[in-house]
Amino acid sequence: MVIVEHVAVPFDGYGRAGHQAAAAAALREAGLDDALAAYEVVDPGVMVLPAGDPARGAQTSLLNEPALLAMTEQVGARVTAAVAGGRFPLVYGADCSTLLGTVSALRAEGPVGVLFVDGHEDTMPLDVSEDGEAANAEIGLLLGLTGRVLHGRLRERLPALDREELAMLGPRDGVWRQRFNVASLRDGGVWLRGWQEVAAAPVELAGSAVEHLKQSARRWWLHVDLDVLDPEEFPAQGLPDVADEPNGVTWDQLTRVLTTAVACGGCLGWSLVIYDPDQDPDRSCAHRIVRLVADVIAALPGTANGDSPAVPA
Repeated sequence: MVIVEHVAVPFDGYGRAGHQAAAAAALREAGLDDALAAYEVVDPGVMVLPAGDPARGAQTSLLNEPALLAMTEQVGARVTAAVAGGRFPLVYGADCSTLLGTVSALRAEGPVGVLFVDGHEDTMPLDVSEDGEAANAEIGLLLGLTGRVLHGRLRERLPALDREELAMLGPRDGVWRQRFNVASLRDGGVWLRGWQEVAAAPVELAGSAVEHLKQSARRWWLHVDLDVLDPEEFPAQGLPDVADEPNGVTWDQLTRVLTTAVACGGCLGWSLVIYDPDQDPDRSCAHRIVRLVADVIAALPGTANGDSPAVPA
């Protein structure tokens, strides 16, 4: 039996009011609870974070540092408690920096793989970051490719991921990375397939990605940045008034990737990030996200559609 635990994260990487900080509440209002009604659900309550601060912090050089540090600590604590209790944590809202809390906390209990489904590789070096947004750099930080300028607790928890413990699906940020002379992780030995490959073979590549992760870690975490979707399909991504990068996968392709992956077993939990309700006035994107959640949770082993525990004994 799957027990889902809410980990709603009211955090915005730029320190803004609303935007991604309001994503978790918007998804609840759009019917997330109804989508999970068939399962046992644990809700530990609202995560309390410091007020947003759009300045760069002294410890990390990253934006909204007080809330970022508190968020990573709280997300890590909630995720590890849920996993230890045999529950499936669903982390939603905020941005990709949630992984800094999740992966470093899970890693303390042993190796963990990451299936990273995203339109970007997120390896921006901190010393060349234009805006100081943590969500552009979290994979680089987790791998130890950047982060020498960090101080304090976050620095102590990094790096927390080996290259063979990572599988990436969907990046389309080659032109952007070239501006900063940042090489692709694929050239550095990471298992990675770009958006065009994913669009052509979503089921096959999802299965191959999980198979790769299981070679180095029995347990793995699913992370989805919704900007892996084509902005024509999902316009509530990115920054308002800034053109989104073109191309990306469709909702159907993303659903096939995720349902195939979780059906393979071993998935500890799922983070679902980068939804901006300020760019979704009619909440059509929120309702589509809720539908995705329902489809993916239903594909977990141990649900009515499965026949074994989500994590092998």
